[in-house]
Amino acid sequence: MIYTREIENMCPVNKGAYHGPAPIPQEGKWVQVKEIADISGLTHGVGWCAPQQGACKLTLNIKEGIIEEALIETIGCSGMTHSAAMAGEILIGKTLLEALNTDLVCDAINTAMRELFLQIVYGRSQSAFSEGGLAIGAGLEDLGKGTRSQVGTIYSTKAKGPRYMELAEGYIVEVGLDEEDNIIGYKYVNIGKMMDGIKAGTDPMEAIEKASGTYGRFDEAVKKIDPRKE
Repeated sequence: MIYTREIENMCPVNKGAYHGPAPIPQEGKWVQVKEIADISGLTHGVGWCAPQQGACKLTLNIKEGIIEEALIETIGCSGMTHSAAMAGEILIGKTLLEALNTDLVCDAINTAMRELFLQIVYGRSQSAFSEGGLAIGAGLEDLGKGTRSQVGTIYSTKAKGPRYMELAEGYIVEVGLDEEDNIIGYKYVNIGKMMDGIKAGTDPMEAIEKASGTYGRFDEAVKKIDPRKE
């Protein structure tokens, strides 16, 4: 360590009480985090690219500072999906600090990594009060039974009103309207369930039928429209 002459000529003074870091909740314990290896937990971060034409939701499961599991979900940009494929290979096995200082190919994924870092170092995680944390695989369970991202796609115009394209239940096939043309329900196809059926050998049309369902008062609709065509 190099000191200036002014510092060398000063007499030492005891700094007094030790003020350690404030403890944060991590996997059912209160931890005073002093280095990256002290950080554990599963949490999320959301990021966006500079022109804000796409976004990323990043989920990491971190154990003792090491990224053991990553889930990368993107929306709005076709190129971002390929960036996510590369980032999925880059992230695993890195320390949290390494990942923060690594180019994850896409601006939105980098921003999501920054936001996730801020969440977890301040103790904001999904597993803060879960004793022992969440098992590796918890990120996959986030996708649900169909192992697909939860996406909502709604399109509207002043002239023609809203069109439901995709919601939590799945791909919207028809929208049901009442006498005043208000939406009262919809018919959907659960794509994950449909593909599981096809892979198991079910005829595609039968698989679509088995994966279909309705929401709301769809059966009472006086008019049913294809939201993509009508």
